[in-house]
Amino acid sequence: MIVWLNGTFGAGKTTTAGELAGILPDTRIFDSEHVGYMLRHVMTEPVENFQDWAPWRPLVARTAVEIVRSAGGNLVIPQTVLNEDYLQEIFTGLRDEGLEVRHFLLHVEKNALVDRIKGDLDDPGAQEWRLNHVDRYQAALPWLRDAAEVIDTTDVPAPEVARKIAARLGLN
Repeated sequence: MIVWLNGTFGAGKTTTAGELAGILPDTRIFDSEHVGYMLRHVMTEPVENFQDWAPWRPLVARTAVEIVRSAGGNLVIPQTVLNEDYLQEIFTGLRDEGLEVRHFLLHVEKNALVDRIKGDLDDPGAQEWRLNHVDRYQAALPWLRDAAEVIDTTDVPAPEVARKIAARLGLN
């Protein structure tokens, strides 16, 4: 099974993925951003986001399929995707290979999200970039709410978010 954790930057996807991997049996984390990092070395077309490169989406799906086929178990993918067509392309690739996909949206209310981003001093250079994506996330919320199981993470710590997801998966 693929457990896709979506949500804007600062919603707790990476932390929640780590918690999930600790409580779900036979579960690994796949950081699909590494596919984008790889493509930066070979793609010449300038893009704002590596997700805009056409190979990124099928390569994410193919890599996830190969990981599950080789290692078995469940795969948690913490990745923000705010383009509905891109997400459907990835999910179609996964489902066409017989993998079950569970899509969770980790949602943070806007004011709390902005405070969380401004309070993250680990990578001050990323603050502006993350803040610039808040409005894109807000614009994508209508379709995201329809496409995913929503978990409000505004005032909920990652271990509790992970337990909620595990309960919904029936795997804890």
